[in-house]
Amino acid sequence: MGKLAAELGALHVKRLNVQGMHTVGGVPGLYLNVTATTTKSWILRLTVAGKRHELGLGPFPEVSLADARLESLRLRQLVRAGENPVADRVDARTAKNIVAKPVMTFSAATDEYLSSTRAKEFTNAKHAKQWPSTLTKFAFPIIGNKPVDQIERADIMQILQPIWLDKTETAKRLRSRIENVLAWATVAGHRTGENPARWSGNLQQLLPAPSKVAKTSHHPALSLKDAPGWFEALRLRDGVSAIALQFLAITATRSGEIRGAVWQEIDLPSKVWTIPADRMKMSREHRIPLGPAAVKLLTELPRQAGTDLIFPGQSQKQMSDMTLSAVMRRMQESKKQSDRKGWIDPVSGRAAVPHGLRSTFRDWVAEKTDFPSDMAEIALAHKVGSDVQLAYRRGDMIDRRRAMMEAWEMFLLSELRR
Repeated sequence: MGKLAAELGALHVKRLNVQGMHTVGGVPGLYLNVTATTTKSWILRLTVAGKRHELGLGPFPEVSLADARLESLRLRQLVRAGENPVADRVDARTAKNIVAKPVMTFSAATDEYLSSTRAKEFTNAKHAKQWPSTLTKFAFPIIGNKPVDQIERADIMQILQPIWLDKTETAKRLRSRIENVLAWATVAGHRTGENPARWSGNLQQLLPAPSKVAKTSHHPALSLKDAPGWFEALRLRDGVSAIALQFLAITATRSGEIRGAVWQEIDLPSKVWTIPADRMKMSREHRIPLGPAAVKLLTELPRQAGTDLIFPGQSQKQMSDMTLSAVMRRMQESKKQSDRKGWIDPVSGRAAVPHGLRSTFRDWVAEKTDFPSDMAEIALAHKVGSDVQLAYRRGDMIDRRRAMMEAWEMFLLSELRR
């Protein structure tokens, strides 16, 4: 039997500053390790399952001599009882180092996706607002609080089936947006496996094709025979919104392009309105030749102090989309009082709306003029031709379009000349 090490006292341990491993006695295998910088720590040497191990018991003096001996005794008793304190320590250390990954719900994933990825792709504020609105309305009540790694095909069907036939276009966009959010969640490491919102080879087998069930819904437009009379009635109305609607009609532009128009975009000497790409739906700069009526309207319109907007709303801020629609609704109500019919779309029978004026312009070009259809499409800022054709056609036919826009003005003003 080997000679037991002398049992050191607390004071001796405190004064021990010689580098190396020092036995302190009291418990077999207990050592005080002194480093070159005289820092001290406790080491217990154990043999477990035939293998020798060294377990750290903590630094001195944070762990006192008495505490080191008590812990050493406890560990040795575990070994005698057939347990493995070394393996237990490794497991505990591993568990401590594992950081629990927070649960990513669908609503949280939507926020992350929009802030980190999609937000940079939106071309205007309206699209940025519309994108999450359908998710909030239709998806969030069902899967908003559900972890993304638990969302299944049945959940997607529960969201889409109630609106697939009646609101097909909305449902189609909603499905695509859910798919995008879940695709982001997969790439970001929050879920694995197939995307349950995928259409091809998935929902395609459970839902009818959108093209088979969607009802094409065009914006109600004025008939060509009503357009001049409507424009004359509009010219009799006062207010910035009525003037803005006039400008929209004679330039065949969109509501957002009119409401966001600023004076810096207007070149009156050249009679051109240039809308920058970041304000256009197709993200391409759009030049509009201004006819005499458009120029007259702008020159007679006073500039509002405190804003660059040509047609400012309340508090000199951009007017809302509903403002222009409200002008047409009031015109519709007034007209109905005289003929019980109003300004309606001859096909749908619905009251005409501002965006429908672009369709009226397109019908006029096709039915009343010899101007090329491509020229009309360019005037409407639509994509004309393939990407290759667009690459080779650098011009926008603005000089030729000027004659077309002037003829359009004359058509709208024809009631005035009677």
